[in-house]
Amino acid sequence: MNNQSTAITQYLDKQGIEYKILTQSKQTTSIKETAQQRGICPSRMVKSILLKDMDNNYLLACVPGDKVVDPKKVRAKLSCRRVTCVAAAQVYQITGFEVGTVTPLLLPDNITILFDVTLSLQNKITISSGSKLFGIELYYLSLQSLCSPILTDICRD
Repeated sequence: MNNQSTAITQYLDKQGIEYKILTQSKQTTSIKETAQQRGICPSRMVKSILLKDMDNNYLLACVPGDKVVDPKKVRAKLSCRRVTCVAAAQVYQITGFEVGTVTPLLLPDNITILFDVTLSLQNKITISSGSKLFGIELYYLSLQSLCSPILTDICRD
């Protein structure tokens, strides 16, 4: 496996999905910094937040990088009493990805994926590659077809 090959890129190749690698010179700690390193707008990045409800059902809420997930809207859409962020220490154990590299692809089947409807306004979006040193740009419709998310309004107003 070369340094720009991950489980995600291998999956995209196997599915015949067109994508572009967006490299960065160093690891980053924020969406803003990552977007700057990759030469893109934060709004084109898919921010993936792992949540769980009171019954320990897992949800991946995906919003544009410059937006914030509204837990109340997630609860309302899924008829949950409460949702909380999963502790950072548990993210890898649940998803197989480190914090900062979670993507809506190759997740366990028990994780419900939600996309904010505003993601669909972008022709191309970017997701994590599973590596902290490069991301993946692909067509929104390609990503949507691969992970079949629930499309809804989940951004904080």
